Amino acid sequence: MEIIIGSIPPLPSQAQKLPAKGGNFIEAQLLHVRPPRKGIAGPSGRERRTKQGVDPRKGRVLTIMVPDASLLPADIETAKYDVTIRLIRR
Repeated sequence: MEIIIGSIPPLPSQAQKLPAKGGNFIEAQLLHVRPPRKGIAGPSGRERRTKQGVDPRKGRVLTIMVPDASLLPADIETAKYDVTIRLIRR
C-alpha cells in the first residue's frame, strides 16, 4: 500500500467543450433559395422517399456556405442546434 499525502490522481483529458448557448456569430454566404419539397410519386404512385418529412407550405429552403468550417461545432450533424439567421443586404 502506498500513501501519498497532498497529491491527487491526474485528471483525465476533457473532451472538446461545446460553445455556450447563444454562441458566436458565424458568417455565411447564401447560395440558393428554393420552394419547399412537394410529394414525389414514383411510377407505382407511391412516395419514393423513405423518410417521412413534410416541409411547411410557406417555407423556403436556403442553401448556405460557411467559408471556414472550423468555426462550426464538431457535432453539427446531430441536429441538436437551433440556427438563427440575420440577413444583411450587400
